[in-house]
Amino acid sequence: MNRILLTALTAIVAATLAVIASGCRGPKLATADAQMERGEYFDASASYRKIYNKLKRPADRPLRGEVAFKMAEADRRLGRAGRAAAAYRNALRYGYPDSIALLRMATMLHASGKYPEAIDAYSQYLASNPRDAEAQSGLSGARQAARMKAMPTRYIVKQQKLFNSRRADFSPVLDSEGRLYFTTTNEKVTGTSRSEVTGTKRCDIWVADKDEQGRWQRPLPAEGALNTEGDEGVIAFSPDGRTMYLTRASKNPQADSPAMICTSTRSEASWSEARPIDLITDTVYSYGHPAIDPSGRYLYFVSDRPGSIGQTDIWRIELNSAGAVPENLGMAINTPGREMFPVMRTDSLMYFSSDGHPGMGGLDLFMARLQPSGVWSVRNMGVPLNSEADDFGMTFEPGREAGFFSTSRGDARGYDHIYSFELPDLKINISGYVTDLEEEPIAGATVKIVGDDGSNRRAVTRDDGSFSFPLDRGVRYAMLAGANGYLNARQEFESDTAAADADYAVDFMLASLTRPNVVENIFYDFDKATLRPESTEALDALVKTLQENPGINVEMGSHTDRVGSDAYNVRLSERRAKSVTDYLIGAGIDPSRLSWHGYGKSQPKKVTRRINRLYQQFAEGTVLDEAFIATLSDEDRDAADQINRRTEFRVTSTDFSF
Repeated sequence: MNRILLTALTAIVAATLAVIASGCRGPKLATADAQMERGEYFDASASYRKIYNKLKRPADRPLRGEVAFKMAEADRRLGRAGRAAAAYRNALRYGYPDSIALLRMATMLHASGKYPEAIDAYSQYLASNPRDAEAQSGLSGARQAARMKAMPTRYIVKQQKLFNSRRADFSPVLDSEGRLYFTTTNEKVTGTSRSEVTGTKRCDIWVADKDEQGRWQRPLPAEGALNTEGDEGVIAFSPDGRTMYLTRASKNPQADSPAMICTSTRSEASWSEARPIDLITDTVYSYGHPAIDPSGRYLYFVSDRPGSIGQTDIWRIELNSAGAVPENLGMAINTPGREMFPVMRTDSLMYFSSDGHPGMGGLDLFMARLQPSGVWSVRNMGVPLNSEADDFGMTFEPGREAGFFSTSRGDARGYDHIYSFELPDLKINISGYVTDLEEEPIAGATVKIVGDDGSNRRAVTRDDGSFSFPLDRGVRYAMLAGANGYLNARQEFESDTAAADADYAVDFMLASLTRPNVVENIFYDFDKATLRPESTEALDALVKTLQENPGINVEMGSHTDRVGSDAYNVRLSERRAKSVTDYLIGAGIDPSRLSWHGYGKSQPKKVTRRINRLYQQFAEGTVLDEAFIATLSDEDRDAADQINRRTEFRVTSTDFSF
């Protein structure tokens, strides 16, 4: 992990004492210890590894365990989780006495994505250190990680090779004009010296722009006097885009303050030389990772200053207030671990990275919202934005849930790279068809949909009777369909709250105002007018139609088949029509709106297109009278008789509109 450091370098006196203390065990180990004390982790790791490989005698086991632990510490600070975990394991193998090695191994296994092994190591450590907050949080995160991996969010992430070099490229920031600034240690940065901490060249600020066709171009160094022989990076912009806030670390590893916040102003296309801000005059502790809220009121930053809860905390200070003092964001945000890389999307919506909150391992991205009560609520951004590696430094495109972030995933060397992210818009639609009761499409019908969120939409059906609407999640909708010459129909439903694409289908069948409408699935006992229980669903649907169309009066008509005398069939059909009418009255329909009539076998059914689709042996337009039925087979006669036995309703008067 190659970042501008936020931890103060240990004083020269401490480094000297470390050399003296280890001198009795050889100058090479003393040199490695001094490198470690100065924060030269890259060199220290290499030095410890050479020493470790030479300690092969049985008598060297205790020293080998100590060197393995120190090598692991250097690799941990370099973001080499796999190497560090192996080195901690060797330290324990050779009897390193401090149990912190077990905790560190657990965190590195966690950061390597080896969650079952991490859980086991955390549990072993907690058995003897049950109140350790870091271990408790780590164990919780390792247990959650498997669940988060199994339930990824809808974000899509992609590496952006155009912006990335063979070294570290991180902390992207979009400016108000759509340019992408980021921090890089590629081989073309200013200066020739290499960082004692990471072994790479020092950080510079580079920028990428788009051409006239909107295509990203190769990045170049930021214009002006911004970049120096030291480390510059991890930036933010003032709301007007004219001032850049950046983190600068001195080239001198023995400087009093290895990291400070500076500002640079833009004139034309060039940035001025960066100057330390006057707001924070402390030169003892580290300050970096600036972020400005959209109102320009607060500067958010990361520091290890006194009052910090953990290794590095997120703080803020008012920019235009005389005598303002830094304010720690509190325990809802800050943990005993590291909180870093804040980004203010709104004045109350912050994104940041942490290895102290439960997560996937390493630094995870979190979203924090400032509630009206003044308390921050924090949520892990989940997979795939987060991985077992370090994930940090988000920037958003205006008005979109899309942008860029940086991550060390997929790089065995621990280098960071820039990825894009996008949360695709949810595609929630409802579609269907409006037809008559014979299932013929009704073109030009109107469908209205009203949501309890205040939405109100209208569509007109196409030639095939189809319609469609976009919807929102978790909304209760009422839908109404109507057309000239037809009764209205109404349906209700609620869209799912799940964060997934969804397609709903709702069809409407409209009853005619001018033709009799068959009520399907009305059943009677044989030779009786008693309604059978399985008729209830169809009858209740008819009740609903009458309730939704209160301005109509209807006649219920019953028809029989050809069997029996005319007089018998008229009497039977009269009783059956009366039974249906009584059911409707019992369901609350005003009797004055209803009449009934028994037609017996006097009106045989004419085959419609729908009947023809169901009974292809009967041609469309054929009248199923006794003369025609006499020509049929026994099986087809039964089918024709079944079609003729029917209950219909006919609109007799109307006083309504759609």
